[in-house]
Amino acid sequence: MSVPVRGRGRLGFGLPGVRRPMLTVRPEQLASLALPVGDDGVVIGVDEEGRPAVLGIVRPTPYDVTLIGGLWTAQVLALRAAATGARIVVETGRAAAWEGLVRAAGGDGCGIALHEVGRVPPQGPSAGSPVVVVRDCGTRPPRGRVAAGPWQSVVTLLPYLSPVASGLMEKSSLVGIQRVSPGEAEQIGHLMRLGSGETRSLPTLTDGVTLWCTRRDRRFVMIHPTDAESGLLGSARRMD
Repeated sequence: MSVPVRGRGRLGFGLPGVRRPMLTVRPEQLASLALPVGDDGVVIGVDEEGRPAVLGIVRPTPYDVTLIGGLWTAQVLALRAAATGARIVVETGRAAAWEGLVRAAGGDGCGIALHEVGRVPPQGPSAGSPVVVVRDCGTRPPRGRVAAGPWQSVVTLLPYLSPVASGLMEKSSLVGIQRVSPGEAEQIGHLMRLGSGETRSLPTLTDGVTLWCTRRDRRFVMIHPTDAESGLLGSARRMD
């Protein structure tokens, strides 16, 4: 909204500055302002055109994510979600692999908490204290005691396409896929309705690249770790 100026001064608005034309966006330009994965949230890397890819993982509605990939990517996602203010709850059978993140966050009670498989207590999420539950429970994760809900998202990590993967992918709002075998790629391509080119590319993905997809949309994303992330987690890797 413009403010009329009378005389030489502008009461309450400081001295006149350099006059510039108003910034306007034509309707046909609005699409260019859209972020490639989500409208806000966690920057999970850059897309094929080098633009920031943002995953809106914290939402007022239930949100399930399945990641068929490596621990490294799940930990980068957890660190970046914690940096946005979310509480990170990790359900894992390999606590030693996550203890470095807890120490980096300042210890227990400082944003990242570890729990044994099947021992995650209710978290009491809210808009002011959202929660991301990361389930690192192997190839056959049991039914979780804490499910996705308002302001509480669940990310399930699978190292490869296990027998339970199809069921998890069916109910997930978003699926992340890293390098898999050609046979796994064919199954995933069918489940997620990928194009033939996308399906063929899955066995060739380099470390740090993830195909984030739904049954309608997909985007290849490369993670460029920060110096702090590289110092804590090492270089990108698909297998642990």
